[in-house]
Amino acid sequence: MQAASIGSAPANPASVAAARRAQRWIRAWVALGFAAYLLLPWYAIQDATWYEAVPQVFGGAEGANGLMQALTQGRGWLFIGLAGLAMCAIGAWRPAGRSQGRWLLAGGAIGVFGLAIAGFTIGARGWSFAALNTQFGELATNQFGIGAGGFVALAALTMLAAFGIARLGLFKGDLFVAAAVIGCGVLMALFIAYPVSKALAGAFLDEDGRWSITAFAARVFAERIWGVGCLAGGVRCGVAWNTLVLALLTAAGTTFLGTLMALMAERGSKRGQGALRVLALLPIITPPFVVGLGLILLFGRAGIVNQLLESTFGIEPTRWFYGMPGVLVAQLFAFTPIAFMIMRGVVQGIAPSLEEAAQMLRADRRRTFFTITLPLLKPGLANAFLVGFIESIADFGNPVVVGGQFSVLSTDIFFAIVGAQYDQGRAASLAWVLTVFALGVFALQRGVLGRQNYTTVSGKGDAGIAMALPGGVRRTIQCIALPWIAFTAVVYLFAFAGGFVQTWGRDYSFTLDHFKNAFALEWGQFGLVWAGTAWNSLLTTLKLAGISAPITAALGLLIAWLLARNEFKGQGVFEFGALLAFAIPGTVLGVSYILAFNVPPFELTGTGLIIVLCFMFRNLPVGVRAGTAAFKQLDRSLDEASLMLRASTAQTLFKVVLPLLKPALVAALVYSFVRAMTTVSAVIFLVTAENELATTYIIGRVGNGDYGIALAYCTVLMVLMSLAIALVQFMVGERKLGRRGAVPPHEGHHKMESLAA
Repeated sequence: MQAASIGSAPANPASVAAARRAQRWIRAWVALGFAAYLLLPWYAIQDATWYEAVPQVFGGAEGANGLMQALTQGRGWLFIGLAGLAMCAIGAWRPAGRSQGRWLLAGGAIGVFGLAIAGFTIGARGWSFAALNTQFGELATNQFGIGAGGFVALAALTMLAAFGIARLGLFKGDLFVAAAVIGCGVLMALFIAYPVSKALAGAFLDEDGRWSITAFAARVFAERIWGVGCLAGGVRCGVAWNTLVLALLTAAGTTFLGTLMALMAERGSKRGQGALRVLALLPIITPPFVVGLGLILLFGRAGIVNQLLESTFGIEPTRWFYGMPGVLVAQLFAFTPIAFMIMRGVVQGIAPSLEEAAQMLRADRRRTFFTITLPLLKPGLANAFLVGFIESIADFGNPVVVGGQFSVLSTDIFFAIVGAQYDQGRAASLAWVLTVFALGVFALQRGVLGRQNYTTVSGKGDAGIAMALPGGVRRTIQCIALPWIAFTAVVYLFAFAGGFVQTWGRDYSFTLDHFKNAFALEWGQFGLVWAGTAWNSLLTTLKLAGISAPITAALGLLIAWLLARNEFKGQGVFEFGALLAFAIPGTVLGVSYILAFNVPPFELTGTGLIIVLCFMFRNLPVGVRAGTAAFKQLDRSLDEASLMLRASTAQTLFKVVLPLLKPALVAALVYSFVRAMTTVSAVIFLVTAENELATTYIIGRVGNGDYGIALAYCTVLMVLMSLAIALVQFMVGERKLGRRGAVPPHEGHHKMESLAA
């Protein structure tokens, strides 16, 4: 009787509410899919936005909705999506379970794959492939690039298929996790794997455009790539070895310097921390060629250092700085701030209670630092090294500016594409080598970390005081980090002085004319006039960067959460896909976007949207790595406690986990915004007259010899991005872990000794 009564007990109200909420989400996506077919223009119209085409939705023109396109314009393949939505609608009104899952998965898969196949095989001139034209004859009806209606309908079908997979028992039946994994996977496949594969496929095509493994092998194992006798002590190494050695040195150097500055900022003296953070972030908020210019003014043949050596010691000026030394120093400047932001969040996440426990067991601060604090930094160190390595091999600006005769893979790819030869096959083969290097370091990083646990933030309260750095460690850090920061200040002082002088090298008199020419404001007949020549590019860059940065940060942290808190098949491939954009040079990524999105089904070339997408997926890996390092410090019991209290996965993510990820969120937001403002190589082929960016404007001015205007523009960019960083940090705030106020290092040490006694 007791068992029967228990078995007949009513269901938990919270579970019933969650089940109803899930059903409502499924039905909402079905309704959204049908609305996309009926209320939005299916195709993108040239020279018009989607909302300008809405009045044509129910007509017979190009802006008609999906249903009208299928009924009146002979595009019957669009009925496939409607059939898939109809199957999903049947499943949406069935009880939750495997039967519902089968209907949703079948309908979503039929709709997505049917529309995708039609989209890639039927273009603006009929069949997109000659073989189909030969097999089936000329196609009477064509189609254009996908528009708002097609995009929303495909998104709805994808989500419904993901819900069906969850109903069938995968992803532990969690609709949110299934939708997140499938959705992110589709986005990465579409905007990373697909365009990159189109570019890489060129390595397998011979001069006649036919597939050839021999052509691929001849290009990849060419003498220029690997050199002759380099490993055996030969005199000349190939560009592959140059790139690999440079990347290893850069990754080690940036990780080391970034960690020192993070420890000094979080565990050092409070005095000067604001200035430290500003100077540490200076290189990341400026275009890369500004750093190169400042270094040339210091170490170039006519630079200050060579002039001093000649006047003091009689040493004749040389070009010693151009080459490997110059590129290495420039990359250390450029990428150390990334390591600093990653490591700062990791240092903040170390629980003081662990250090206090060691000190109460009579360990001094030095032993505690090396046995407790430093090992807990391991995930952050590995992630910072990985990001530094990938940034180095993909870097284009610094090797071009200060590389001299020192060649790396990224510059060779650029000249293979834009040079007179236009050898896409050679560029693709070089990109293959870069991808293999990135994959190797990625596998090494995973092998080092493995499945070790570095949890430092748990559900228990932690009111401890963060341990001050041991005296010897603090002095060592200061001796290394402070000169580097001072060096940073000197480089920028020289670089940006050019914006305030008449003509660098000839007339050093102070002037503001360069700022007036670029950013003049005048009162005209109809009010304020943006008379400066730089306003259009600046406003466009701010708009596109402002759109892409929050989306990039949110997507990066979501992917990091999926990787850190969930287990599913293909997780390694999923993670590498998120890093693939960094393994490809920006120049190749930009060309890949042109090749992939210049024809149906995605006609995006020339629009602002393609630049936003390039920003997003180019900068995505930093958010992923920063989030992954932060998640390794959060105890899973926090998530589990929330779920046991009947919170949904989405509620747990947004109300419990996200507030503890503020350092990673700041890092992702700041990095995404400033890199979108300063990137060059990835968008150099994507800009148009309507969508000119700040960096392309500056490059144009440098090409015309207008260095004063170029450097004045860089100064304005620095000020704007500094304000943006301050705004992001103010809005996001700092992570609060309920700790006591900090005390001076010597007092904290004496207090700990008394507690131990």
